Amino acid sequence: MTLASTDIVSSDTASSDSSAPTELTYFRTLLYAAIVGTAGGVVATLYYFVLEQLLELVWETGRESIVAFFPAWLPHWHYTWIVATVGGFGVGLCLYFLGLPGEMAVVIDRVHDAGRLEPEQTPGMIATSLVSITAGGSLGPEAPLVQINGSVGSWISEKLKLTVESTRIMTFCGMGAALAAFFGDPIGGPLFALEIPHRRGLEYYEAIIPAMVAGICSFSIFRLGTGLSVGGIYNFNRFGELPTLSWVHLLEGAGLGLLGAGAGVLFIGIFRAMKWMIQKIEHRHILLAVIGGLGIGWIAVLYPATLFFSEQQIETRLLAQSASYGMVMLLGICLAKMVAICCTIHGGFRGGFIFPLFFTGASLGLAVSMGIPSVHPTIAVLCCMAAINVAITKTPVSTTIILTVLSDTAILPIIAIASFTSFLLTSNIGLLKTQRGRKIENISGLSPRPTESESDLQTATA
Repeated sequence: MTLASTDIVSSDTASSDSSAPTELTYFRTLLYAAIVGTAGGVVATLYYFVLEQLLELVWETGRESIVAFFPAWLPHWHYTWIVATVGGFGVGLCLYFLGLPGEMAVVIDRVHDAGRLEPEQTPGMIATSLVSITAGGSLGPEAPLVQINGSVGSWISEKLKLTVESTRIMTFCGMGAALAAFFGDPIGGPLFALEIPHRRGLEYYEAIIPAMVAGICSFSIFRLGTGLSVGGIYNFNRFGELPTLSWVHLLEGAGLGLLGAGAGVLFIGIFRAMKWMIQKIEHRHILLAVIGGLGIGWIAVLYPATLFFSEQQIETRLLAQSASYGMVMLLGICLAKMVAICCTIHGGFRGGFIFPLFFTGASLGLAVSMGIPSVHPTIAVLCCMAAINVAITKTPVSTTIILTVLSDTAILPIIAIASFTSFLLTSNIGLLKTQRGRKIENISGLSPRPTESESDLQTATA
């Protein structure tokens, strides 16, 4: 071989090496995780302020201005269903012109396969989710923030030309950063992002520490930027001091876990029944969104506590007013909220259903404590909140930690028993069909598609 040909071969080899995917070292992984988390905190802060301004404009300033022009024969409560319906039309327009941004089931599928989320869907998700939540839909900001911040991690990975494995870790860092800010929990939030892709436990273990680093950075930036307090957001002191925990409370946790699991199965049944009812018009997105908004609005007229995504309503509408409700009313609120969540999802609204599910559990738990006074309300509420959420999301570890932080209580063992009772009882029943076990990477770097047995769950994607 001549010298010239040797130089050509060397040049080609160097070019090939420079274009090869990069595998990050552990410490570089943590460095980029911190960068993704910091960016995630900034994004979550900006999203929070925009959403707060929109909610205040529509439901406070706007209500006062517009109802003043209502004729005498039109009661002011009509404003609720009118705004929800108009908001549904806005959601339909966003879907029509901006496309269909992925729901949580789609996010899970992409994390498993490509290891990344598509930044191109971010503008559509931002617009659609803001309209959806402002309209009073029973979905929250967690899914939009997961999509946005997860795509930030994916975009950084693309610029760094990382391998599929490293890209997936950065994507998880973005997702964990979003949930750490939203839940106010830098440990439970990232764990939730890592648990939800699977039906039977967290499997992408290599992303745990990076995701938590990102979560801590995001949580710190978000709390600093918004001025929100650190710690629990729900006041359970109104129910009196918790009793000293004993083996009886462990049994109560298991029983409440069983009840919450049943409520979760009921929710899945309602979801599937509603999906069957709309299957002939499921591709008419504007019509479905208007119908969804109309349904959300009239449910809120009958049960005002069901409006919005319920992060604040758990405190203001349930816990603070629990003495004014009877057991039958609380069960009615629980069922109405389930229907409202299904109307929101099937209407094409975009958002997450974690706090709405917590709300249904809280109303169910309050009803239980009224029916069985020996069960302390705090234990009943938190165990039912955990159990119904786990029945849907299959996230027993992170749900237990998040609720312990949000409630500022020390009953983690009881919540854990309720969570894992629900998890074991509903392991073969679910809502997100893309949840599946981790697969061994093939030559292309992509995981094989799920088997038929792994794909038999009903999807939450409209």
